[in-house]
Amino acid sequence: MTWPHLHLIVNHAPVVGSLFASLLLAGGLAWRSHAVMRAALVTFAAVGLLAFVAVQTGERAEDEVEEMAGVSEDHIHDHEEAAEVAALGLEAVGVISLIGLVLSRRRVPGWLAILVLAAALVPIVLVARTAELGGRIRHPEVVEDPAFPF
Repeated sequence: MTWPHLHLIVNHAPVVGSLFASLLLAGGLAWRSHAVMRAALVTFAAVGLLAFVAVQTGERAEDEVEEMAGVSEDHIHDHEEAAEVAALGLEAVGVISLIGLVLSRRRVPGWLAILVLAAALVPIVLVARTAELGGRIRHPEVVEDPAFPF
């Protein structure tokens, strides 16, 4: 298995995981279920770790991919810059979630769940943009799609 292959496997986790964790946390808040909220906080912590792994595998994949025909170094650079910022945001949410888990033991305070949910909104948007920029590296249908003007 190559670094690009491993990166393609791992890089979907922060995108899907952050959305899943947010929906899980929102559901836990709506149902006032501390078990569901704790599961969401654990998921956010895992997503933060996976975001770190995605950046690391991407760094190693870059060396192999940038030599391929038809690959734009500008697209790689844009994706890399966006990934670093998005991962930092997801890692921060993961750390807040871990701290909340340690401090709250069994009952997750509503204010903590709302704080994590609000804090996760920006990295979710950033990770979605990162994924779109990553698609531009080898997917010409994404580069030429006028629906994504950024």
